[in-house]
Amino acid sequence: MALLPRTILEKMGFSSIGENVQISDRASFYGVERIALGSNVRIDDFCVLSAGSGGICIGQHVHIAVYSSLIGAGKITLSDFSNISSRVSIYSSSDDHTGKTMTNPTVPAAYTGVSHADVYLGKHVLVFSGSVILPGAVLEEGVVVGALSLVKNHCKAFGIYAGNPAKRIKERQRDLLKLEQKFLIEKSN
Repeated sequence: MALLPRTILEKMGFSSIGENVQISDRASFYGVERIALGSNVRIDDFCVLSAGSGGICIGQHVHIAVYSSLIGAGKITLSDFSNISSRVSIYSSSDDHTGKTMTNPTVPAAYTGVSHADVYLGKHVLVFSGSVILPGAVLEEGVVVGALSLVKNHCKAFGIYAGNPAKRIKERQRDLLKLEQKFLIEKSN
């Protein structure tokens, strides 16, 4: 994976860029002026980030793996230490598929029924391969989403969710919070 140098990242026009940002030269960005990147962010090959009016906000120590996409007009937030595995899709906009309106981006907005809702992923959220996060989803701190799951609602803190639609199947341990504190202390020294 070839990484874009800092000079190129700065010229791209992100709303903000932290330190140690690693972005593949094969990733694609749209609405870059509405995308904020924290420090220690890594975005791998073939990812697509398309920020609508709400923007995309990526915290510290966040990884977005290959072939993942973040798309829509609602705000998408990935909080510190969150991780998006390969082929994950996060949508903050959705077409109306009932037939009351037309669909697709080549049709003027007056003829479509696109809805928008913010998507929020809290600290230490893990979303595993092939999962889809729909507009309005809230994944509280420490949530894990199993592979190939569909999340369309609110996921409570430190739950492990899986399925279509995703349901809470068990609890996640919280030991990582102590490790986070130790890591941050060591990092600041």
